[in-house]
Amino acid sequence: MTRREFITLLGGAAVVWPLSARSQQPAMPVIGFLDPESLEPTAHLVAAFRTGLSEIGYIEGRNVTIEFRWAYNDRDRLPDLATDLVRRRVTVIATPGGIAATLVAKAATATIPIVFMASGDPVQAGLAMSLSRPGGNTTGVSFMTGEIAAKQVGLMHELIPHFGRLAVLVNPKNPSAEPLTRDVQAAALTIGCQIEVFAANSNRDIDTVFPSLVQKRADGLLVSPDPLFTARRAQLLILATHHRLPAVYFDRVFTDIGGLMSYGANLAEQYRQVGIYVGRILKGEKPSDLPVIRPTKFEFVINLQTARTLGLTVPATLLATADEVIE
Repeated sequence: MTRREFITLLGGAAVVWPLSARSQQPAMPVIGFLDPESLEPTAHLVAAFRTGLSEIGYIEGRNVTIEFRWAYNDRDRLPDLATDLVRRRVTVIATPGGIAATLVAKAATATIPIVFMASGDPVQAGLAMSLSRPGGNTTGVSFMTGEIAAKQVGLMHELIPHFGRLAVLVNPKNPSAEPLTRDVQAAALTIGCQIEVFAANSNRDIDTVFPSLVQKRADGLLVSPDPLFTARRAQLLILATHHRLPAVYFDRVFTDIGGLMSYGANLAEQYRQVGIYVGRILKGEKPSDLPVIRPTKFEFVINLQTARTLGLTVPATLLATADEVIE
């Protein structure tokens, strides 16, 4: 072999070797993200999810891929979307949009890990064997609606001591709607208040339900946790203000833009926790061994400007217990 032939052969090997080495590198893991809503109204929550992932060392586009599947408030689309993620063999599925999406994902796969965020009891919903040892392929974050509902009813009673009829807005397609209604009913009975449940599962339903609230002479409104209501928060606030109806919500995103009161776990923080759990599973941990996380901190936020607009005088004792008062 001549010197020129040797150099040519060596150069060819240098070209082939990196290509071969690259072909042997492990494929980038893929996260399936299944949600009943759309990106636009939940962008701040998706950002929190990405923050949680980054805390574990995963950056989208660098060492992980996220496949988003949005149902655009058509929950009948969820089964097909979940099936598509399973067919694509994603590494893990995140369902931070609630129990409905998680149940669909769980029905689609018994092997791919699923990390949920849900209001209500995940054990009662069939998502976990227990909170400490979920078993199976699901785990995540859950806040119990009973505790939140009792506090929300109490806050409304403290703000409007004479109120006797509380309207409760639920999405009937949400599996948590029925247990939440029972929780609100139990809390209302302790103060001698009656409740009336109103259902909405679309933008049009929300528009048509408010005249019924007025006709029924509701003294206040409790909006239950649901992705639809988060997405349509501006619509809800405009209608509540127009009808001069005091309302309590489940997340501060409502009070930040003009809602009267909110009490609940910070949703952005819960999405961050889902991101952290997804990252831990990508690193090799099993969902069956990761306990379901329950929030330890709840926020009470009151918008004083909205209270004045509604002609309400907020008791000093109520202001003193608020985590934040928006002037």
